[in-house]
Formats: sequence, C-alpha cells, structure tokens
Amino acid sequence: MSKGTTVRMRRRSLIVLGFLVFFGFPVLALRLITLQLFQGDFLQQMASEQQLADTKTSAMRGSIYDRNMKPLAQSATVWNVVLEPAYINSEEKKEIICTGLSEILDIPLEKLRELSKKNSCYTVIKRKIDSTTKNKIIEFKNNHKISNGIRLIEDFKRFYPYGKFAAPLIGFTGADSQGLSGIEAYYEKILKGEPGRIVTARNAIGTEMPFDYEQIMPSKPGQNLKLSIDETIQRIMEKTVEEGIINNQVKNRGAAIAMDVKTGEILGMAVKGDFDPNEPFKIADPEEEARIEKLPEEQKAKEKSEALSKQWRNKAVSDTYYPGSVFKMVTASMGLELDVVNEQSTFTCNGSIQPVKGAQTISCHETRGHGTQNFVESLCHSCNPAFIMLGQRIGVENFFNFYKLFGFHNKTDIDLPGESNDIFFNKDGKMNLTDLAVASIGQNFGITPIQMITAAATIANGGNLVQPHVVKEILDENGNIVKTIDPVIKRKVISEKTSRRVIDMLHKNATDGAARNAYIPGYRVAGKTGTAEKIGLSEPGQKDYISSFCGFAPADDPKIVMLVFFDTPKGKNYYGSAVAAPVFTKAMQDILPYMGIEKIYTEQEREKLGNKTPNTIGKSIGEAKNMAVKAELKPVVIGSGETVLSQIPSPSEQVVQGGTIVLYTDNESKSKTVKVPKLTGLSLFEVNKTSHAANLNVKLSGQNLTESNVLSSTQSIPEGTEVPPGTSITVGFIHKDRIT
Repeated sequence: MSKGTTVRMRRRSLIVLGFLVFFGFPVLALRLITLQLFQGDFLQQMASEQQLADTKTSAMRGSIYDRNMKPLAQSATVWNVVLEPAYINSEEKKEIICTGLSEILDIPLEKLRELSKKNSCYTVIKRKIDSTTKNKIIEFKNNHKISNGIRLIEDFKRFYPYGKFAAPLIGFTGADSQGLSGIEAYYEKILKGEPGRIVTARNAIGTEMPFDYEQIMPSKPGQNLKLSIDETIQRIMEKTVEEGIINNQVKNRGAAIAMDVKTGEILGMAVKGDFDPNEPFKIADPEEEARIEKLPEEQKAKEKSEALSKQWRNKAVSDTYYPGSVFKMVTASMGLELDVVNEQSTFTCNGSIQPVKGAQTISCHETRGHGTQNFVESLCHSCNPAFIMLGQRIGVENFFNFYKLFGFHNKTDIDLPGESNDIFFNKDGKMNLTDLAVASIGQNFGITPIQMITAAATIANGGNLVQPHVVKEILDENGNIVKTIDPVIKRKVISEKTSRRVIDMLHKNATDGAARNAYIPGYRVAGKTGTAEKIGLSEPGQKDYISSFCGFAPADDPKIVMLVFFDTPKGKNYYGSAVAAPVFTKAMQDILPYMGIEKIYTEQEREKLGNKTPNTIGKSIGEAKNMAVKAELKPVVIGSGETVLSQIPSPSEQVVQGGTIVLYTDNESKSKTVKVPKLTGLSLFEVNKTSHAANLNVKLSGQNLTESNVLSSTQSIPEGTEVPPGTSITVGFIHKDRIT
C-alpha cells in the first residue's frame, strides 16, 4: 500500500471520528440528560420493582369499649403460614415440608408441590390459623430440623366477646379486617392502624434472596374507641325489646334508643332481629335461613343478600317511619312557643274532623269524641281533632320552620354510617292544609328514630338541640386519651319555660293519660305514645302499624330519654300504649336505679307496695311466725327443724301486704319447688289470689298502683318454671282502654 493511500485513509478516519464526536456526543448527552433528569424517577421505580418484593403485614385493629371500658370488639393474634421455596435446598426436604403442611393445614398435597416449585421467598398458603395449629407447625419444624422454608407471620382476627350484643351498632369487619358496617366502618381510619412491610431483594434471575437481604418494617396498631354506650343499659334494652317482639308477634323488627338528654350521648341502642358479628355472613334467623335454602338456585343468592342486608341494617338510624302521636309533643311545643295555645285553651272533639272542605275526614281513636277539653286533656287523650286544630293555628310556614329547628329536615350527623334523610311532603316546606293536618298528628311523613329521640331530648333538656353521638373518647394503644368528644349544642329551639310546660303535660300524660302504661312507681316519668298506620306499605286488604313510645325521667330533672318502637306488631294489640309503653316501663324500672336515680314514692304508692320482709333466720318457728304476721305476711314453714335456717324472700325484700314468706327449717327442704302459674291477662285481685295459692309472691309494676281498670300483661318468670316457694315474680299491668 502506498504512502498516499495511508494518509488518505487516516484523513477519512479522522473526518468520520470528528463527525461522530461532533454530532454523536450531543445526542448521547441529550439521551443521558433525558434518562437522568426526566425519566430517572420512573426508571428507579422500575428497578426497585424488579429488584425488591414488597409484602404488607397487618396492623392490630383498635379495640372498642363501652363507657366503663368493657371490651365490645377486640383483635386476637393469629398467624399466616408462608412457604419459602427459595430457601429449601433439596427436593427431599421440599417433599417433607409439603407432606407435613398438607396434613396439618388440610391443603391438597399436589397444590403445595406446585407452590414449592416457585422461585419465591414469600407465598402465603394459609391465613389466620389459631395458636393450636401454629404450635403443631412449630413442633413439625423442630421434629424435622427445618430452619428455612416455612415462616409464621403474625396477623390479627377480629372477635366480639358478647356475640349478638349491640351488633347493628358495633358492626363487623371483613376478611381483611376492614370495617364493613356500624362503628367499625364509620371509624375505619382510626381503628385500622398502619400496615407493616416485609421488603425482600431479588437477584438477577428474579429469585428472592435470603434473609440478609430482607428488611421488616413493623406495623402500627390502630387507636381504640371508648363508646358512650353502657353495657348494662344496653343489655336491659335488648332483653326487653326482644321480649316485646315475641309477646306482640312483631314482624319487621323492633328497636330502642336511650340518650342522655343534656349531652346527646347514646347510652343504649338496641335493634333486635340482629346477627352475630363473629359470623356476619350467616343468616341469624333459622326460619329465614331454612326458607332460603328451599328456593331455586337462581333465587337463593339474591334472597340471601337481602336477608343479610336486613339483619345488618341499623333500624334506629337507617329506617324512616311515621312517628304517629309521639310527634304531638313536638306540635305541642310549637303551639306553646308561638303562644297560639295555653294549658287552658279548649278544643271540642266530636270523634272526627274534616280539616278542609271536601277533604277526607280524619277520625279520633275515640270515635264517640272527647267532647270539650282543655289543651292538657287533649294531649292526655291523644286527641287527633284537637291537634289538627292546633296545627291550623300554627300554620304551614311556622310548622315547617319549627320542623327544621327541631332537626327533622336534616340528618342528625350521628357518628354511624347509613343515616337516612327524612321524607317530608316537600323539601321546601310547601304543604296544603290537609298535609298540615296529618303532619300535626305525626302521620304521612317519615323521620328516623334517631331524629325523633333527638327532638324529644330537646324538649326534655330546656330547649337545646344536641348532637347525638356514640363515641365518647379516642384512646391510643396505651389507653391515653387522644381526643374527647365534647357535647355539641346546635341551637336553641324552644324556651326553658316552654320546655317545662310540655314536660309537666307529658308527666300528667304518663300518670293518668294516654301514656299511663309507662308509669313507674317511685319515678316521675313523662312521655307520649304513638300508633301510626303504615300507609301504602301494607299488603292489600291489611292494615299495619308502627307502635312506639317516647319518654324521659325523672320529669322534674330529666336525665335520660328513651324511644321504643315496633314495626308491624301482629299480636292482640297494635296500640303504642299496649305494645311499646310496657317495654319502656320494664326497661326504665331497671335502668333508673342502675343510674343511681332515687325513688320517691307517693303515699298511695307506699300503701300498695307493702312492707319489707323481717329477718327470721336463727329464730324459733313460733317467733318467726309472729314476726311474719306482724309484717302482714303469710308464713309457710317447710322442714322438720325447730329453727329457721333460711327464708324466701330474703330479709328486707319488699313484698306486698298479704304476701308469703317461706321459712326453711332443714337443708333437705330447700330442694322443694313449685310451678309458676299463668299470671297474665288477670286483674290485680286475680293475680294476688293465684300467686298466693301457689305460695309465690308478686312484685307489682305499672298501672296497678293507681288504677283499677288494669290487666296484667307480663310476668318476669315464665309460666311452668320450677322455682322455690316464696319466689317473687314481677307482674306488669297495663290499662285496658284502647289508647293510641
């Protein structure tokens, strides 16, 4: 090759090189700038995803307590079983692990063999095993000297120690411990905590690397809730509501709410026709479950879903209903506050009224009419014509303004999910005179029970609309208070003077008016019954009703308000006075003493309550008999001894005059029992006669202490139960008159 040719080649090479440097370097620099400045974060994320495996671990969910720190919902430690194929160094050991886990966890062996072929350090094969199963796995690992390949990761399972207790209120959680209903759902962000992480590195071929390349970030537990609910009050309410459903053959569930009138704290919220939150996806009603099982497969899933939704639904918050005559306490408050009526104002009831010419006539429950009566008597008679006339005096505009002031036009914003809006004639308050007439008596518009009890608390507490709430405090994992939920007064609705006047009227109503079946000896109760027809909601040819009662006590200084309502009772009676008022009475006569509210008896009540039993233990038979007779009790001696060893009723227990005291004189005689007779559907005289014949005592509850026209409606110990002679049975009485 000539020298000239070599020089030319060098020149060409330099030109090409120069071209590449001059034009190629800026392109390369631009590409580097693009990758680093504009795509750097994205590429870094992709690299991390390729190089790291990120697995979340569960956080312990916060506990839920009642106001006295009794646990209502807690999380127990369980474990997830993780298979780690990448750490198993022989096929023989893989087979041992797969065979052992298949037997312990009841997982098909072939499935585990397939999972063991993965290049993975973290494959969950079983979730939420209990400590017994965990211990079996640990024993298996120790016996076969397995250090790698199986891991137990701590997890948590929600449980509810009291089963059905307050289930629609508390709610339940799903498979991943997320709140699905009730308080569990509403306070999800507070209860759930923050999950932890296990970050594992992968090598170039995608296999997860050993423990040295693993980082564990612990979870953070959720915060705890202390409710305003009192476990004792809640239990009393649930028991009495359930009895009311059974006794009155209620078809569409029943509920009760108890609230502190001054703070808005919910002390109890019982909704029966409920479920066990430990098994929320099981239909709680065995008859309903059996019915659905008989359906064709194409219908079964839909019917089951509807049945589950119904049992989960909090009827006290999510359902609207016609309040009926309970609403008359609100109408009365409007009239007194506007000064269009006073206690001496008179109304004439002829048994019905036509609110507007040409409109449908509206009847009174007393079809013969109440005649001329003053306003207090009109309320005590629960007279529809009188309250329709009062509504006309109030007027459409004023009525709707007060309706809004009492909180009916908006949700109460209680801290529970699923609260419904009211269903009024028109959202703008436009009503004709017929609408006004039926609204005045609580008919043809829908409100929620929580709205009604909030309005009743407004009347009871001096006129302040309070914010209802179920959570009292938020606590950290160590029990320290993070936040206190203070009472919230939204606005002044009526004056204290109006409040006092309505309370006095409602107290008279509970003493000798339409609400007298809610009378409780020793306590001043104020309240109103309600019986509302379910217009447009019944089967053709049927009439269905909502039976309710709303009252508070003590009337001179109200502390607690309670609303009881039953949807579609199908028993002998559907009036609120006969269905709901006795349930209110039975619950409150236990709740008020529990709250430390002292009984103050009238002289008339003391006469009928009887005397306290003397202490005859250790006395001779003759001396004991004399003590019993002196206390106006009938002594019954059982046994062959000469000295009284024990007695029923116990010393100092209240027994009606003429009651029985049983004196046991030897240990063998204590095993004797008598059968409880039927004590319902009887007059006071018949109850006393029947109980005395059986050597049993009765405690009288309800209208028997002040009224003669009464009938026994409940007994605390069922007919046919074997009990020791002298046992006291509480018998509740209601007025026999038909009262709305």
